[in-house]
Amino acid sequence: MQLIDAEGTNHGTVPTDQALRMAEEAGLDLVEISPNSEPPVCKILDLGKLKYANQKKAAEARKKQKIVEIKEIKMRPNIDTHDYDVKMKAMNRFFEDGDKVKVTLKFRGREMAHQELGMKLLLQVKEDTVAIAKVEAEPKLEGRQMMMVLAPR
Repeated sequence: MQLIDAEGTNHGTVPTDQALRMAEEAGLDLVEISPNSEPPVCKILDLGKLKYANQKKAAEARKKQKIVEIKEIKMRPNIDTHDYDVKMKAMNRFFEDGDKVKVTLKFRGREMAHQELGMKLLLQVKEDTVAIAKVEAEPKLEGRQMMMVLAPR
């Protein structure tokens, strides 16, 4: 096996029993670094410190992750312009935070007869957010609701 000691000095190819003896003399562990290479590479180091360092690195990586949430905006087909503007401001804020937005349009009673108004409204939302968001799920009707999912660019 190829042996590297605690200081990082390469000792070349060394028999396994000699490498184990050297690790024992140093009071450290013999750790296989690259088992698939020919010959395998082993290093003399403190296994506890190595595990601790790997654990810290993994914790740091997890801390930097951003969990993407799906926020929902609910509307009705005959929404007023000011109400629409308020919903759009909220949607823009969600996109800035890096969240996805699910736009839900609820139909009640006879509004089901005018689904084209709902489709027109969702296409308007799509048009207004084209600069900052992309459509992840096109508008589709499910029962009495029409839904569309948008994701930030």
